[in-house]
Amino acid sequence: ILIITFVGYMMCSLATNSLINRYMLDHQTTELIWTSIPAVTLIFIALPSLRLLYLLDEVNSPSVTLKTIGHQWYWSYEYSDFLNVEFSSYMIPTNDLEMGGFRLLEVDNRTVLPMNTQIRVIITAADVIHSWTVPSLGIKADAIPWPV
Repeated sequence: ILIITFVGYMMCSLATNSLINRYMLDHQTTELIWTSIPAVTLIFIALPSLRLLYLLDEVNSPSVTLKTIGHQWYWSYEYSDFLNVEFSSYMIPTNDLEMGGFRLLEVDNRTVLPMNTQIRVIITAADVIHSWTVPSLGIKADAIPWPV
């Protein structure tokens, strides 16, 4: 309601304003300025952001690499630094949850990773797009069904 009221007020004030020259059809200098200033501002914001994005994606010699594969009803994990260490993790049904458990987040086999080490997590999917998340760390990544 607040937004509709504000937009309506702005439309009425622009329609009844006597300071606007309604017969001036083009003013190329003004159009050039209000187009180029936001474009330059966005470029100055985008360049450092892209640099940081690429720097954050680099992991130098990780201690552990975890490959996470999303399937239709479960996740499978592979520790690629070790031979034949892989397991599947199925969601616990709501009826079987213990008191204090997180609905739709509790699983039967949890992934264990070391602390204070650099870890690379490769996330992919076998069938459709999935969402892999660790809510307590604020991590969410989409698993796309293309080869990694």
